[in-house]
Amino acid sequence: MAPRRPGGAGAFPRSVEPPRLPRPDPAQLYAALDLGTNSCRMLIAQPKGNQFHVVDSFSKSVQLGQGLEASGRLGRTSMARTVQALQICRRKLDQHEVRRMRLVTTEACRRARNAGEFLRLVTRETGLTLEIIEPEEEARLAVVSCAPLVSTRTEQLLVVDIGGGSTELVWIDISSVPRPDRPRAIMRLHAGFHPAESPFPAAKVVDWISVPLGVATLKDQFADVEDDAARFALMSWYFEENLSDFSPYNSSQPREGFQIIGTSGTVTTVAASHLGLKRYDRTKVDGLRMTSDQIDRVIRDYLALGPVGRRNDPRIGRDRHALIMSGAAILQALMRIWPTDRLSVADRGLREGLLYAQMSADGVLEDGAF
Repeated sequence: MAPRRPGGAGAFPRSVEPPRLPRPDPAQLYAALDLGTNSCRMLIAQPKGNQFHVVDSFSKSVQLGQGLEASGRLGRTSMARTVQALQICRRKLDQHEVRRMRLVTTEACRRARNAGEFLRLVTRETGLTLEIIEPEEEARLAVVSCAPLVSTRTEQLLVVDIGGGSTELVWIDISSVPRPDRPRAIMRLHAGFHPAESPFPAAKVVDWISVPLGVATLKDQFADVEDDAARFALMSWYFEENLSDFSPYNSSQPREGFQIIGTSGTVTTVAASHLGLKRYDRTKVDGLRMTSDQIDRVIRDYLALGPVGRRNDPRIGRDRHALIMSGAAILQALMRIWPTDRLSVADRGLREGLLYAQMSADGVLEDGAF
């Protein structure tokens, strides 16, 4: 029998290797790590035009702040769980040979009496040095990350970042900025909420506030209330009471020219539920615009489901079901105070703000519209 020729009739098909993308130049890479009360998240990216391209990412629920409300301390189990996640981050940073990075932590470490002990443990076990950032910088970076979602028709903007341990609100007046430059004016706030006087029209921060209530801390405040609907109502009104020092609190705002941008797991989960997504899809959620009525319908559906129904709802997810109602209570309070037909959903936040700020400071982003 004649031998079969390679590639001839009856030969096995030759495997086709997918084309390998060129490995990014480590000199062009930046990393941003955000260790919050609930989650540890990291992005590794390289600048691309006036945006950036994500090369690698990591996200894990670590519940660092579990029990913090009652004890004032980070628990040993929570710290160990977090260190394990940070070891994965360290391996990714080493793999990509990243040299430019900011690794930050927020409310849980701002409040914990043993935060110093935890940070030393992190350095000892992972070689990473985390910095605790102040609420104003956290709010500023959240604002910067949302700049691409600012409508050129917006004159008054409220950016809301609902975290695990705190919620930041920033009210910005961009009415004096030429319409095409409004997103870029928001971007410039990375340098500070009150920049030096300039002859050019600039975004003006009317007021900002960091409320020490997030999805985890607000839930813990009312853990002893057994009735689901009563607990939700109490959480929502209690959060609103904590906004009394925020100067726009008592101002009525016409819907025209007013935009809210919400960045948090709560807002993206509500958006996914509104869309009926069984599997989360960032491309469908990020930038989605919702009305107060649509948000209210989703929240009423959550209440009707009850705790068991929410736990089994694929739109909410196992990691989010225990915290979704405290987040929804915050969101409902905001909608009650400032009804809007233009709440933009942002699947972005502190990590993206850290990347934008680093790249802007280094001058590696192209100027121009987003």
